[in-house]
Amino acid sequence: MVSKVIQYTTIVFISTVAISSIAYAAWWDSKRRNDPAFRKKIRKEHKRIHKHAKAAEERAKQQQTEDLKEALEMIKVEPVPPTAEEREQYFMQHVGVGEQLSVQGPAFYVPAALSFYRALRVYPSPVELIMIYQKTVPEPIFKIVMDLTSMDTRERAEGYYHYFPPPYMNVEVKQILQLGEPGESEKGPRRIVLVATKDLQPGEEIYKEHPVVAQLDMDLEGTSRYCSHCFKEILPFQSLSPVHDLLLSTYCSGECEMLASTQSQNLLFGRGPRVPDGVALDQKERSEEAEIERRAYQQAFADFLKASNWTQVLLVARFCARQVAEEVKKLEPQPLSLLERSRLPEPAAGSPNYTFFDHVERLKYLDIKPIEMVMLENHLLKDVLSKAVDGLEELVSLDKYLMMKGKMAYNAIGVAFAGGRDDKPEPKGHIETWEWSRTPYGTNRQIGSALYRVSSNLTHSCSPSVRPTFPTGTNELHLVANRAISKGEELTMAYTYTHADGDESEEDARRRRRTRLARGWRFACECETCAGKKEGLPGVATLPQPILEHAI
Repeated sequence: MVSKVIQYTTIVFISTVAISSIAYAAWWDSKRRNDPAFRKKIRKEHKRIHKHAKAAEERAKQQQTEDLKEALEMIKVEPVPPTAEEREQYFMQHVGVGEQLSVQGPAFYVPAALSFYRALRVYPSPVELIMIYQKTVPEPIFKIVMDLTSMDTRERAEGYYHYFPPPYMNVEVKQILQLGEPGESEKGPRRIVLVATKDLQPGEEIYKEHPVVAQLDMDLEGTSRYCSHCFKEILPFQSLSPVHDLLLSTYCSGECEMLASTQSQNLLFGRGPRVPDGVALDQKERSEEAEIERRAYQQAFADFLKASNWTQVLLVARFCARQVAEEVKKLEPQPLSLLERSRLPEPAAGSPNYTFFDHVERLKYLDIKPIEMVMLENHLLKDVLSKAVDGLEELVSLDKYLMMKGKMAYNAIGVAFAGGRDDKPEPKGHIETWEWSRTPYGTNRQIGSALYRVSSNLTHSCSPSVRPTFPTGTNELHLVANRAISKGEELTMAYTYTHADGDESEEDARRRRRTRLARGWRFACECETCAGKKEGLPGVATLPQPILEHAI
């Protein structure tokens, strides 16, 4: 009897709940259809729930991003194996770990991706490995690997100016509006400038730096007057001339000869090993016929350079060769000489390993047209590089070559001692094809030109705040203040000679320098001196007369 009562009670309770639910549903539907305020309340509630769900999802993504950043920072400080054999073992180990973890479920996706990323760090061709990962690694893991790669790339790009130039050089690179003051919120085209990080006094040396690449003017190359590497004037008994050098280059010391050879000279014009002993680049053995062919292409390139009298082509070639030398050092680290160490920029604490190309890719460039002569020089350089090491011609595909030559044409700085020389031959051909380099003395007075990491960021003014000097009698550049400079002030140099020559009037001097700037760097000068002339002011350049420098 009790059982029947309980059963009856249960039935009544369930029926009551069901009827109540149906009644509530009917009431809710009626309110939704007939009460605007109720509908508005429902929409607000839906938005609140959706907002909270989206916020939770964003928090989860943000937490994963923070976790990946933390893991990436830990990976970046892990030592990379120094030898090729150890890197291969490291690669195989982490690929194996990644494969084992990837089959154990979603909880192991992140550690699997970290293992695959570690393997990617030491693989010689990262793009090729990423394509293999895309086909073989589970999609969620591959996405995490690509997120890590993007984070690393973005951090390197955005953090570049946090580490370069190093603080001891007393300058920093900033991006400012074309016609305004520095600022973060303004919109519009920006330009890169070099600014002082402290107050400077007239005549004060701001910094000094060695070039990335340098080249004597071609009429001086092979004359034994200057060192082909550091540009130091050579005494007759000091001259060192490698027997097999096609440019007949000469050096002031064995150290300079060694540096020139390892950085670019041997690869471009020498007969020594294409890469140092012990470095394996998976190259086929070169037959004697192949070496003869390599020599023939080197000779053709050298003959072209001597006939054209151009240095910018060779600056591009030396830069490409130096990139190769830099990569080779990663494969087989060698102890650096004291001179090599002194010429390397001192990295800031925690600085990523920026390469020569990281510095150069941010520089301005001229738009070089692929005319017949440019096509020829590009073809000759590709031949030389391809006969040195298979695949190097990829460095100077036509588009890359035009870009690199445009950067050298815009940023190369002329090296001149004691006011410059008087015996440079007049340039050949139409004025539009002449080579120009930045120098307050004028390109016609330089002995050579060079590309500098920091000084390339100096902008032009006909009344400049600084000047490049070469007081050691080498191509080591010392930047000196022309006048008092305040902290945060933009630094400017004269790209060309700005004074009146002889009986030349100030107006003629202004017209001449503006013509050279337009032809050499393709901009109309709007500095204070030139702008002042437009407003009826004298417009006289205030650059101090060149100070004689004595080589030591």
